[in-house]
Amino acid sequence: MELEKLEEILLGVQKPGRYIGGEPNSVVKDPDTVDIRFCMCFPDVYEIGMSHLGIQILYDLFNRREDTWCERVYSPWMDMDAAMRREGIPLYTLESRTPVKEMDFLGITIQYEMCYTNILQILELSGIPLKACERDEDCPIVIGGGPCSYNPEPMAEFFDLFYIGEGETQYDALLDLYKEVKKAGGGRHAFLERAAAIPGIYVPSFYDVEYNEDGTIRSMTPNNPHAPERVKRVLVSDMTTALYPEKPLVPFLKVTQDRVVLEIQRGCTRGCRFCQAGMVYRPLRERSLEDLKEYAKKLLESTGQDEISLSSLSSSDYSHLKELVTFLIEEFGEKDVNISLPSLRIDAFSLDVMSRVQDVKKSSLTFAPEAGSQRMRNVINKGLTEEDILSGAAEAFKGGWSKVKLYFMLGLPTETEEDIKGIAALANEVAKVYYDTVPKEDRQGRVQVNSSTSFFIPKPFTPFQWASMFTREEYLEKAHTVNDAMKAQLNHKSLKYNWHDADVSVLEGVLARGDRRVGAVILDAYKRGCLFDSWSECFDNEKWMEAFKARGVEIGFYNLRKRSLDEILPWDFIDAGVTKEFLKREWERAEKELVTPNCRVQCQGCGARKYGGGVCFEGQD
Repeated sequence: MELEKLEEILLGVQKPGRYIGGEPNSVVKDPDTVDIRFCMCFPDVYEIGMSHLGIQILYDLFNRREDTWCERVYSPWMDMDAAMRREGIPLYTLESRTPVKEMDFLGITIQYEMCYTNILQILELSGIPLKACERDEDCPIVIGGGPCSYNPEPMAEFFDLFYIGEGETQYDALLDLYKEVKKAGGGRHAFLERAAAIPGIYVPSFYDVEYNEDGTIRSMTPNNPHAPERVKRVLVSDMTTALYPEKPLVPFLKVTQDRVVLEIQRGCTRGCRFCQAGMVYRPLRERSLEDLKEYAKKLLESTGQDEISLSSLSSSDYSHLKELVTFLIEEFGEKDVNISLPSLRIDAFSLDVMSRVQDVKKSSLTFAPEAGSQRMRNVINKGLTEEDILSGAAEAFKGGWSKVKLYFMLGLPTETEEDIKGIAALANEVAKVYYDTVPKEDRQGRVQVNSSTSFFIPKPFTPFQWASMFTREEYLEKAHTVNDAMKAQLNHKSLKYNWHDADVSVLEGVLARGDRRVGAVILDAYKRGCLFDSWSECFDNEKWMEAFKARGVEIGFYNLRKRSLDEILPWDFIDAGVTKEFLKREWERAEKELVTPNCRVQCQGCGARKYGGGVCFEGQD
């Protein structure tokens, strides 16, 4: 690579620090001493990719191996993208500035559907053919992983393989196999055949899909004897044995999550029927309190960061939360280290803790009722009553807070106009609690209740995976109903409301539950210039609609029909832990508005017990 030309380009782009590498704790090895070069990619800008815990974990895991050097790459922003194309500079790794195409592996974490065109950008700028079937022995093995790999089909033709599950379990076996095949003189195909036998590995080219006349899937069958009929998701059954990075990368730039992250547990017991993470990361598995204390000390020492955040889907469910938070406050509170506590239920303990670690006059509290009516919260199995919400708000207001954020969803299954208007009514009740609770002389002006709604998107491996969605116009009508209802509330001057982009939601719905035929639309949209679709200033819905039309793919087929329970779904070949029988049972309970107790109250037989660990075995010797 011509370093002079690269340096000249960097002087002319926004935030050149995105592209230079060399951050504290980054790993540099002698390429002549390693057998495997692995490039880890987050297909979005540096500031977002550097905030992702999963890449930090895998980066540490791979670089602990003496035979492997893991480096990184992120999506170049528009200005850098244009400059690299203009000057013929290939995408390169941050650690060594080696062209990505010269790596043995390119591992891409797929966190959200709206980054799909960015994945094609990464491949094209690297000089790697977009379609896996067109790659030769000079190309790296392209691996996909992360939440979107639970329905890999829309992106199937662009990846050599997908890793389904948690990386700590099978990556060592995969890398060892690569060395073995390479030593024996085998090429890409030989490696992929052997890799397909490793649990959690899915090689799309080894499967054929046939469709019925109505467009639904007739069958998906292996075309290679090495490929299993079902791919089993893999996970760490005991978090106390899982390694955790003690020297995470420290970014040069201000990033989205500019703090040390302490993962306290994986999984969730709550069983919200809309939540994919709560289903596919089962069972709940906790890290030990003593390990977390040691990690906290080492992380802050090795990074120099002044903030530590607890990471989990539901921090309040961590059984040693009180002891951990007390330790963090006592150990680091006087050292000007801030403590971030996301995903907490708002109860007396949480508020007490937050008042000790936050400036309550400046901060706002977040509640996620998800739905405006109790009926609707029962349908989604939220496990939260209006009394819970209002009593939590009352405690917060007594504690000095006067700003509250409320998160809701619109377009949920069985939703009625009454449920929709209930969002405004609940926001009004929260405001009312403030005026009923805080004496006039103690108020800091008006209470601020900011409500926002996203449009519900059914995801694979949730009880709502069979649900229908709505058109753009119907979504906007729902949002306007809420908006009008907000204006009609008694405390409307204390209420603010905003809603998510309907066009993005419609597209995300297709990408979330699409099959292989959607891949042609993604490629077409990319060639029309679609990129950074999760960024509102970059999203171009018109180009996407042109791509759907050009490829003859109907959005309504994927979004507007309620699927039958016996339909073959694009992701049915994956064993994600939770059984289809459990998901069907929960879908039927949702339609009957029945609440299902959480895992610690009563086991529901979801299928996760087969992993042999976590909450399923709590209290057993």
